[in-house]
Amino acid sequence: MLVLLETPAGYGLFKVTNSKILECNADQVSSYFEDSAMAKSSVALKSFMKFKSSDDALKEANALMDSKLGKGLKKFLTKNIVKGDLREEVAISDKLLGVEVQNKLNIQVIYNPNTLEIVRGIRLYFHDLVSGLSEEDTNAMALSLSHSLTRFRLKFSPDKVDIMIVQAIGLLDDLDREINKFGMRLKEWYGWHFPELTKIVPDTLLYAKVVKLIGVRTNAKTSDLASILPTDLCSEIHQAAEISMGSEIFPDDLESITELAVRLEELIEYRGNLEEYLKYRMNVLAPNLTYMVGELIGARLLSHAGSLMSLAKHPASTIQILGAEKALFRALKSKSSTPKYGLIYHASLVGQSTPKLKGKISRILAAKLALCIRVDALKENETPTVAIENKKYVENRLQILSSQGSNHIQEVRSKTPYRPSWESNEQNNKKKKT
Repeated sequence: MLVLLETPAGYGLFKVTNSKILECNADQVSSYFEDSAMAKSSVALKSFMKFKSSDDALKEANALMDSKLGKGLKKFLTKNIVKGDLREEVAISDKLLGVEVQNKLNIQVIYNPNTLEIVRGIRLYFHDLVSGLSEEDTNAMALSLSHSLTRFRLKFSPDKVDIMIVQAIGLLDDLDREINKFGMRLKEWYGWHFPELTKIVPDTLLYAKVVKLIGVRTNAKTSDLASILPTDLCSEIHQAAEISMGSEIFPDDLESITELAVRLEELIEYRGNLEEYLKYRMNVLAPNLTYMVGELIGARLLSHAGSLMSLAKHPASTIQILGAEKALFRALKSKSSTPKYGLIYHASLVGQSTPKLKGKISRILAAKLALCIRVDALKENETPTVAIENKKYVENRLQILSSQGSNHIQEVRSKTPYRPSWESNEQNNKKKKT
């Protein structure tokens, strides 16, 4: 029997010289590899092919990790077994790789616990069985190969773009919370000095710019507010600054407030850039999903599932309630009605519908979303070809259901109201007949 050994230095083919190893149990194999002398008497090196370069080692290692037959391994086995016309069995430690070798090269492959222990023993005394390879050189090759393989796997990971979107939408939500906190803190802090400004400029970004520009409220007249605000708001600020009821502040306080305003402005600008980046990424990765529900809801669905491929494996019923897991489990526990929608509730198509139709539209939208997501996951196309037709279908269904509801209301209103006098007239007619 022959044994195939894969190492960072190359491929080795060993022949089992002691037939007793094949007859014993897996627990007893280690007794034949207690030292290097016993290992040499049990197995012998038949052939060894060293990798020519680190690129070849990387290609072969990448193929082995996927349980595939690489070019180097195919050439090595063909030269030593197929062309040598050997009829012996070959022990391979990877079961899936052994199946591929047997199918493609017509080599009889064996895989069992006994062969795994033999491979472990050969690997333990590898440097004693193969001459010309020191342990230091092999360790250096293994370290270099591990770094190259990790770099290659990260570079060509299919989920790396998905991870970027997941991190981006998470950061966007964090920025929204921080901007809200900083904005409230700035208005409360500066409001002690100029409380009227909060009502005049409700927008957080404009408020931060005004605070940074004027500083003390007495500088409102001399500051160039027209560069950031309309003229009517500028005049209101000028009038409010003259009759303000706020207290005076020290320069140290103003410096801290101004620094907070600068940080808040930078955060808001960065959030805008991040949103543009997320929009671009979503249009490239999932154009159909983005066209149907928008980049923010699409990114949240993708983040909730973990990746685009994981989201594509979900059925439409799961996509419909994705994001409402707590409400679902609470409803199942209390045996009440389950939620009809999750994250897709914020989609524009669901928002356009009436409260009574939101459940139906969510179900229709989820069914079409499932098709669009699977197209995005399995087809490389940057145009939303499928989503255009599906969105038109959902819009038509929304229009039909809305019109049916309004017609039903009109029919009910058009019915003649009930009058109690009719009932009394019918009773009088019956008495006359009798």
